[in-house]
Amino acid sequence: MAALTASEFTTAITVLADEMGLQRLRDKFLRLNGLVTRIKVASATMLADQIYMLTAGLRRQAPATYAFHAIWTETLNKKLGEEGEKNLEQLAEAINACLDEHDGIKPDKSADLDNALATYEQALAAALGTEMARLDMLLKAVPAIAAKLRAA
Repeated sequence: MAALTASEFTTAITVLADEMGLQRLRDKFLRLNGLVTRIKVASATMLADQIYMLTAGLRRQAPATYAFHAIWTETLNKKLGEEGEKNLEQLAEAINACLDEHDGIKPDKSADLDNALATYEQALAAALGTEMARLDMLLKAVPAIAAKLRAA
């Protein structure tokens, strides 16, 4: 899995805060033991900075990391629904078919990968919005795909 940069992580927290409200998001992190302080935060950026440091950019196996993924997944599942998830799984198979056994991009599948990524992103953006779709793709991508997505 690729790791989000600090600015991408801040955007992810901002998207979640816009979706459910900043203090409600903070409360969810508290309930999931992702935060240890009950002090209210003034902005999504401040919350993102706290969580980013606690999780080491989602690379550390810590309660804050698990809390972030739980909240992110719950938010996505509400928007996608069961049918949307099934559709995305099929589209993801086309992307995975373009990867070798070491999660590198097969040289002869570059054009197929571009098409599969575009189709997946369009389907995801239709349900989630472009920003959330891009971030979700980065969260789920192997490093080679993440580099390709960031370059685009």
